[in-house]
Amino acid sequence: MTEGFIVVIPARYASTRLPGKPLKDIAGKPMIEWVYRQAQKCGAGEVIIATDDERIVAACGAFEGRVEMTSTEHASGTDRIAELARRFDWDDQQIVVNVQGDEPLISPVCIAQTARLLAWRPQAAIATLVTPLDSEAEFRDPNIVKVVTDKDGWALYFSRAPIPWPRDGAMPAVMRHIGLYAYRAGSLRAISDAAPCALEEVERLEQLRALWLGHRIIVGKAAEPPAPAVDTDEDLAKVRRYLEQMPRAPA
Repeated sequence: MTEGFIVVIPARYASTRLPGKPLKDIAGKPMIEWVYRQAQKCGAGEVIIATDDERIVAACGAFEGRVEMTSTEHASGTDRIAELARRFDWDDQQIVVNVQGDEPLISPVCIAQTARLLAWRPQAAIATLVTPLDSEAEFRDPNIVKVVTDKDGWALYFSRAPIPWPRDGAMPAVMRHIGLYAYRAGSLRAISDAAPCALEEVERLEQLRALWLGHRIIVGKAAEPPAPAVDTDEDLAKVRRYLEQMPRAPA
């Protein structure tokens, strides 16, 4: 059963490339509200915004979104969510979905799919999604994370490098990782408590810490195409144009 899953949206003010990103206006609403409203459609028992900044708290109060203040010292959104898992003493088996705070068009279907995938695999500590990658330019792009799984969908490795490497020249069937995760709360706390491993530090991918620690990650193909994230001013302009052209904003 996944009806009781929790969605947490980490929202940090001090983004390197786009400071104040969660509060950027999109069609009359802050970005974080768009993300929150999309997450509310996925069937979660709770949707919580976890932030380190009073300005984001104030913005969430204006649209009556549930928000929790967390430490300013966290290195990642995972650590921010783990703080809530400790604060509220969530059961070790509680499913928690990490929804990125910079995806105002995130698919509620994919959020629910990630939680359901984890619920169906009791051996898994984490569930995540992928989508096919067809462009050789994207295959070689270090900003696009690739994942290799075994025959049953268990993650073997994540990398910024082009994997699997085509020794004979033709590009293989490649899966692109989507940064949407469902965790069991017990595993989430354990991963957050552990120090970064060497693989994680080399690749700058924290899911490698989970694999290094022996936590199993189940991978599924996304039911809908991934939504564009907002990392730059150019991304923001594109999302603004799209949402401003909608007949009406989501409730």
